[in-house]
Amino acid sequence: MYARRVSMKLKPNSTAEFTQRLEKQVIPMLRKQKGFQDEITFVAPAGTEAFGLSLWDNKESADAYNRGSYAEVTKIMEKLVDGTPRLDTYEVSNSTFHKIHAAAMA
Repeated sequence: MYARRVSMKLKPNSTAEFTQRLEKQVIPMLRKQKGFQDEITFVAPAGTEAFGLSLWDNKESADAYNRGSYAEVTKIMEKLVDGTPRLDTYEVSNSTFHKIHAAAMA
């Protein structure tokens, strides 16, 4: 499993609209992407920062999304985000929810 972490600074008083756009526009789009598994989004208590963690079946699916629909998601959120979101990618080593265990060390 592969993960994409997108972190961003939110503009003042934009948390409610940010959450609404995720629910009504972004998540339905993600569900249509090949290999998409899950999206978990976090917003700091002050509402000034957020990050989304999307889980994919493999790196190729995550990369295909990055080359395709991710630009549209960025456009949907651009009026709510201050600056450019930061993208980091990871291999998932453990997940109790997805029942993933770390590979045995050789």
